[in-house]
Amino acid sequence: PTPTLSPLETKGQAVFNLHCATCHSTSPDTVIVGPSLAGIATRGGTQVEGMDLTTYIQTSILKPNAFLVPGFPDSMLPDIAKQLTGEEFDAVVAYVLTLK
Repeated sequence: PTPTLSPLETKGQAVFNLHCATCHSTSPDTVIVGPSLAGIATRGGTQVEGMDLTTYIQTSILKPNAFLVPGFPDSMLPDIAKQLTGEEFDAVVAYVLTLK
């Protein structure tokens, strides 16, 4: 069953759908432009040694070229985080953390 999202995660899903879903899928093995984020909450905490999952996700949004997935170009908009309010940023991070 699909997990129930908190109000913050629900807001994050809406922000994700508006700003991120044009390039990133949440379905496994579905590539739009960038890599699918399905399972990122499970594997993200192991991507950079010594970096926890939340910091990895936040950094990936704030500095999109910091951690490039092999096989994908550096094509994420560098100022995407500037388009979000602090509340929207926190919400989208909370939502991405649900993508197990």
